[in-house]
This record gives sequence, structure tokens and C-alpha cells, in this order.
Amino acid sequence: MLAGRPIYLDYNSTTPIDPAVLKAMLPYLSDHYGNPSCTHLYGREAHTAVERAREQVAELLGAKPDEIIFTGGGSEASNQAIKGTVLRPESDWGRNAHVTISAVEHPATAEPCEFLKSLGCEVTVIPVDRFGMVDPDDVRKAMTPRTRLVSIMHSNNEVGTFNPIREIAAIARERNVLVHTDTAQSLGKVAVDVTELGVDLLTVAGHKLYAPKGVGALYVRRGVQLTNLIHGAGHEGGRRAGTENVPYLVGLGKAAELAMYSLPGATDRLRALRDRLHDRLSRALGERIVLNGHPERRLPNTLNLNFTGHIGEDLLTEVPGVAASTGSACHAGLVTVSPVLKAMGVPEKLARGAARLSVGRFTTDDEVDRAAEQLIACAR
Repeated sequence: MLAGRPIYLDYNSTTPIDPAVLKAMLPYLSDHYGNPSCTHLYGREAHTAVERAREQVAELLGAKPDEIIFTGGGSEASNQAIKGTVLRPESDWGRNAHVTISAVEHPATAEPCEFLKSLGCEVTVIPVDRFGMVDPDDVRKAMTPRTRLVSIMHSNNEVGTFNPIREIAAIARERNVLVHTDTAQSLGKVAVDVTELGVDLLTVAGHKLYAPKGVGALYVRRGVQLTNLIHGAGHEGGRRAGTENVPYLVGLGKAAELAMYSLPGATDRLRALRDRLHDRLSRALGERIVLNGHPERRLPNTLNLNFTGHIGEDLLTEVPGVAASTGSACHAGLVTVSPVLKAMGVPEKLARGAARLSVGRFTTDDEVDRAAEQLIACAR
């Protein structure tokens, strides 16, 4: 990070573009500007670059290149998965469909489901336990003959808890129901393989993976048919219209390649940084901090803590040398508790003090130590 700037502990919000990603993109912002749909040299150069990026993303996921649809980001990918499944003609355009999601989904999943409810689709929201985890048996109980899709996030963006996606997918497969999972937070931090998970649809968000904002991808298992969201020319194999954003797709591909070759070392390094931060805060503050999320089954980079006796947003404001986030919101002096923590049953008095500290690829031991010192000084 640049000298004089706050210590960045908000990697779950967005990541900086990796220098290697930027280097890969630059030629496609200048010299290689062709339209991938054209057959002349300029077009062929661009087309080759897009297909190489598709291969790189597919390789990271253990998928086949033709199972990758490029999108304008993670939100579009999740919208395509959810609406595209429910609005298929054979589903009577959503009127008789049923979808199951969890109580801690990202708005990119929850809001499309709210929209579908306005069309007559039934949506069941599965509760989570005190760690933010879904019980597969609850998914089983929620399913009906009309269930078309189960959409459960792979890991939670606020507390980092992993969900048992493989077990959920096995249950859905017994009923011939499609499964979608959002891996925006997981990719690059832990290994993610679509075959091992058993999912049909999977969301990728570029800006969580050291690629630019405004680019993403949707994995669609071979044989799964979705209704298109964006209509026009036959780009992306006729599945998503719009001339491909070649430089950003090259960046996403390079980011996927970097992520693949960084594992499993990246997982271990992130966990060590996270635990170093937690250890320093715990030794100084003791019971004045309380962990949110599963103590073990969570993202290796994510530390969500309740600072008791504090308002999370106020605490972070008073520590300008640290850039981090909180799931709570403050409006006109009123603190709104994070819906995720509320769904987990965290008492409001505790949840008001929540702060999410997330480390990343460029975080150093020294930054962790200095951030801990500043937080401790304010939270004592």
C-alpha cells in the first residue's frame, strides 16, 4: 500500500488490482483493441485473448471452458443464475416455481429472489445457526415438488463461515433440483472445485480476486439451460449479449491463473495473518472482544469481532489509520445491526460493536501489528 495511507484491512470489500493483472491488461487497452466477433487480425487477437481467459477461469474452478459465461460482475452472474433458472418457459415463467436461499445471503442473491416473488415465485429462507451456517437437513425439509433452485453462498462475506455446499448439492441432486453457490469471497483464498462441490451454477466476482471491478463470470454446468437476461447479438455462445470487455476479461483470466498457482500457500499465509491479528487483539482486550462466525470453518482471511461497549462504525472512525468495514449502519444516531449477525442470533448489544477485519495478498506482518496497536488503543 502507498506510504501515508491507512492500513487496508478490507479485502472482503474489494481487492487492489494485482500488478501482474494490470500488466496483462494494458496491451488490450492500447494495441489489441479489436472486436472479438470480427474475423480479421484485430478481431482474432481479441477473440484468442477472451478464450484464453475463459480457459484460465475454468481451470481455477475445475470446469470446462464452455461452462464459463463472462458477465459484468458477480451481481450479474448471480442474477443470471437465479432468474435464468426460474424464468425458463418450462417453469411457467416463475409463477409456480419455488426457490430456497439462506438468511445470510448477499443482496445479489436475496434481491433477485425478492423480484421473483413479485412474479409469483415462492421463496423459502433457511435459518442459520449461531455461526452463520446452514443445516443441510433444513434445506431438505424446505424442498417441495415445485423447487427449481437452491442458492446458498459458499462462504459468508461478513463473518467468513463456510456452508456445507457439497452436502446440500447431494440433497438437491436427489430431487433433480439445481444448486447455485456464490464463491465471490472464497476464490483465491481456498481451493474451489465445481465437481467436488457438485454444484450446477457458481458465481465469480473479479474485484474480489485482484482483477478490476465490473467483470465476473458464471459457471453453468453442461446441460443446464438458462433464460438469458441480456438480449442482443449472439455473444458468449448466445447466452449473454454484448461485445466482450476484452481488457477486463484478460485481467480476470490472469487473476484466476495467479490464484490457482498461489494455492494452497495463500490459504496458509492468510490464516497466519488473520490469527496473528486476532491473537494480538485477544491478549490485549480479552473478553472485550467476541468472535463472530465459525472458529474454524471460515475464510482464512476474515476476522469479524464484536468490540463490546463500542459501536463498530464509531470505533473504526476513531482509528483513521485502519481501513476496515462493519455490517452495521448508522442513520441519524440510530444503529442498524447487520442482518447477518441478526440472523445468527447475536445479541443486539454485542452486534452493535461488530467490525470486519479482512487481510489479503499484500498485507504484511508489520501492518497487522500496527493495526492491532491502533485498535487496542481505541478499544481499551
